[in-house]
Amino acid sequence: MQHLEGSGIVKLYEKTEDTLVKAMTQERILYVRLPCNPIFPIGVVYLADHVHKQFPAIEQRIFDLGTVPPLDFSTALDACIDEFQPSLLVFSWRDIQIYAPVGGRGGNPLQHAFEFYYAKNPLIRLRGAMGGLKVTTAYYQELWRNTGLIQRGLRQAQRHNPQARSVVGGGAVSVFYEQLGTKLPKGTIISVGEGETLLEKLLRGQDIAGERCYVAGETQPRDRMIHEWPTPIEKSACNYDYIGHIWPEFDYYLQEQDFYVGVQTKRGCPHNCCYCVYTVVEGKQVRINPADEVVAEMRQLYDRGIRNFWFTDAQFIPARKYIDDAIELLQKVVDSGMTDIHWAAYIRADNLTPQLCDLMVKTGMNYFEIGITSGSQELVRKMRMGYNLRTVLENCRDLKAAGFNDVVSVNYSFNVIDETFDTIRQTIAYHRELERIFGADKVEPAIFFIGLQPHTHLEEYAFKNDILKPGYNPMSMMPWTAKKLLWNPEPLGSFFGEVCLQAWQRNPNDFGREVMALLEQRLGCASLEEALSAPMIQKARQLVQA
Repeated sequence: MQHLEGSGIVKLYEKTEDTLVKAMTQERILYVRLPCNPIFPIGVVYLADHVHKQFPAIEQRIFDLGTVPPLDFSTALDACIDEFQPSLLVFSWRDIQIYAPVGGRGGNPLQHAFEFYYAKNPLIRLRGAMGGLKVTTAYYQELWRNTGLIQRGLRQAQRHNPQARSVVGGGAVSVFYEQLGTKLPKGTIISVGEGETLLEKLLRGQDIAGERCYVAGETQPRDRMIHEWPTPIEKSACNYDYIGHIWPEFDYYLQEQDFYVGVQTKRGCPHNCCYCVYTVVEGKQVRINPADEVVAEMRQLYDRGIRNFWFTDAQFIPARKYIDDAIELLQKVVDSGMTDIHWAAYIRADNLTPQLCDLMVKTGMNYFEIGITSGSQELVRKMRMGYNLRTVLENCRDLKAAGFNDVVSVNYSFNVIDETFDTIRQTIAYHRELERIFGADKVEPAIFFIGLQPHTHLEEYAFKNDILKPGYNPMSMMPWTAKKLLWNPEPLGSFFGEVCLQAWQRNPNDFGREVMALLEQRLGCASLEEALSAPMIQKARQLVQA
């Protein structure tokens, strides 16, 4: 009897497995990258590669709207769906909001905002208002367009397969997942952060309730769902022969010699920077991809003509305990014979050693970004960034001594909590020291304006200080909301706004250097030692909100 029961269970299991395999072979997954700047869509590529390795029988295709003219979005999407007839649509939505001094939708959004809020000339204020209206209109049109494309794609797919489903994820969705739930078709699975394990469970017919996701119109996201850690996966080299087979637009990213193609060496960031969403999107647990697999992936791209790589990690060396991993990777790059490549990354420059600096130069690092945000150690500590600015300078000297003669971009924000004229003077001193190390023409000050984003420590600060009310809409571009989200608090807000306006007027093509020059002209420069010192006892300052 027990034998018969066991045999029955085995047969039932085998039947279930056969049914599952048959069902999966009938799945056809179309990945749709919604329109954005033509940045290599590494998230979609990695997702499709992972699914293929788990379910080789499933047919997949990647459709990149970033390579399609805007007037053709709808017709091109329809044509792709009609030809492929997917059973599952996976939409990748990368961009929603930016508060940065760069060209974007409808022009430079930060410049428009500053002209409207801070310009004394009424004509310039009017120009800012008109520019802001243009940006706002473009922003809402983009929201309407992307949600419309998702609705249209699902509707078109269901004409061929009434049971067709949709999943929506990506950077923008991960940050604004709560707000987007009301804008997407009922039944859409909204994915937060990494999507590999979610798709695995979905394709296996397993319960997805425990994943970082929810179903629009049917379930609600768990409280603080974005703060839950993603499920670790074993990452192997992306199979670009397969990706080239399912992605007709792949060659688009192989045409330009100066185009940087993304390669990920790790996921996660262990830090607590007050304004950053990387930690909550990727999780605080750092997961290292095996060096051999990373190099094998680079080799595939190299053999296709790629010579410029961008390591897409939140931080290439997030902490000192990962230095050995970076050394191992770069040494394997040397051993691979790829001697004519260049690469770039976000670098925690306090986590370098002379040996690592030598390898960075030897392997072709020709650009890196330092996100110190401030050249005042006092403010760096208050922002929970964990940087030792003195160590950063020492390591930068080691990097220069190793032969680095290319560009370094240094992110500064002058709208952080407790910013004062003294801390601005300290940042100027720090920046000038970096210029002395690398050369003034090699150090690009990037004014990285801190926008107030959901799920960050800065948002919590805004709640506690009645700057924002719970239930506000972080996707709103209305003037009364946008000013708060821009996060340029008084008493220095007006001053910094005036400086920025003058910098744009003097030299919009070199905005960062103009800002630094104007600040030094008006405020002077502190001693370097003052910038590097951070007394633990500070007199409390009152933050006044405009």
